[in-house]
Amino acid sequence: MHPTAISYPALESFIAAEMERWHVPGVAVGILHNGQEYSAGFGVTNVVHPLAVDSDTLFQIGSTTKTITATVAMRLVEAGQLELDAPIRRYLPDLRLSDESVAKRVTLRHCFTHTGGWLGDYFDDTGDGDDALARYVERMADLPQLTPLGEIWSYNNAGFGLAGRVIEAVTGEPYEQAARRLLLNPLGMEMSFFGAADAITHRCAVGHIVMDAEDPAKARPEVARPWALARNANCVGGLISSAKDQLRYARFHLGDGLAESGERLLTPASMALMQSELAEAGSGTKAVGVSWLLGEIGGQKTVAHGGATKGQMSAFLFVPGGNFAVTVLTNADRGRTLHGRVVKWALENIAGLVAPEPTPIVLSADQLAVYAGHYHAALSDLDVTATENGLVLQVIPKGGFPKKDSPPGPTPPPAPATFTAPDRLLITDGPSAGNRGEVLRDPAGEIAWLRLGGRVHKRL
Repeated sequence: MHPTAISYPALESFIAAEMERWHVPGVAVGILHNGQEYSAGFGVTNVVHPLAVDSDTLFQIGSTTKTITATVAMRLVEAGQLELDAPIRRYLPDLRLSDESVAKRVTLRHCFTHTGGWLGDYFDDTGDGDDALARYVERMADLPQLTPLGEIWSYNNAGFGLAGRVIEAVTGEPYEQAARRLLLNPLGMEMSFFGAADAITHRCAVGHIVMDAEDPAKARPEVARPWALARNANCVGGLISSAKDQLRYARFHLGDGLAESGERLLTPASMALMQSELAEAGSGTKAVGVSWLLGEIGGQKTVAHGGATKGQMSAFLFVPGGNFAVTVLTNADRGRTLHGRVVKWALENIAGLVAPEPTPIVLSADQLAVYAGHYHAALSDLDVTATENGLVLQVIPKGGFPKKDSPPGPTPPPAPATFTAPDRLLITDGPSAGNRGEVLRDPAGEIAWLRLGGRVHKRL
């Protein structure tokens, strides 16, 4: 039985204002609360060829797809075809990584908890054939091992490419076919697709990059190209879905493993494991489960995973103890800021969950100076400057997404940051306001990494 439909006029007014503020052309929203459902679309799919967004409009959900991959893997675990803690070489005997000791020991648990330790932001186009993912994993042999296996949480896209290839190996099917058979079809997610060929017959949002975003008089969204990700990224972030289908997915993960048809897809124990704290995390995430990013607001556990593709940003969060879920799909790079504010509004005004405001701590100029410097990562570098009011973080985009030779996007404005605890940062203003980061130190107590956006940036 489907939930009762409800309306939220105050939310709709808030979304309209946020769209104008951040120059986001289109938004779709879905909410579940105490058995009632709300979904709606706002704006247009494309500023050049506009169609009205509705709750069936397709958006790229990006890395929320990682939880699809993990859920499919858990079905195979229950079927006895996979083990989370078995060496992946049991399933891929020819696996090669730059560190042979890691290649021998790495497990799916490491992949699903982002603790593999190798360079995670590796994007490459290995073609559209059924061997695309196998070829991608072969090229992972060249990725440097940045941190020891299992020790540091750092967001790792490549680990989910490896997990997707394991699914192919044990099922004998292309990843997309296995995901549809084992999860999308049983959940009735008929408006969820992998790849442009299937999505293009439906109403699709296209991504946008907001140019001159800091000048309201000049700010304008421009269509982002390319639209599609490489096929090998389908298990990492390639699902194209609608707000209504994302609510179907939310209802499943709020439940005990039964599909709406009554078919049992997972046991309650497996559902609980996916939402259990398996590794410490950071950047605003308390811990990570089997792909899910876990937090806490108002004493309630939150389970979440958003996504980012070329100009499409999404949010997906549910509260198991509050029978609440929200998804926000957007079609602009500034949609990340918008969806964060919409999720916060929904948590406070619908679920009644209010996060306490962090308390800044004051550091002296000498204390701040030790954090200044240049920090390196694959997709972007960070310049950190100490000022009398705190730190200023300047992100320097380097390109490399969605393909390894993709040019960098616009440089964001400098982000002021303060400390809320020793080595714990909070960005206080601008489009990244509210984002958190951590300084990670080596055994000698020296600054080794700055983790921001879930990625570790090495101090140079």
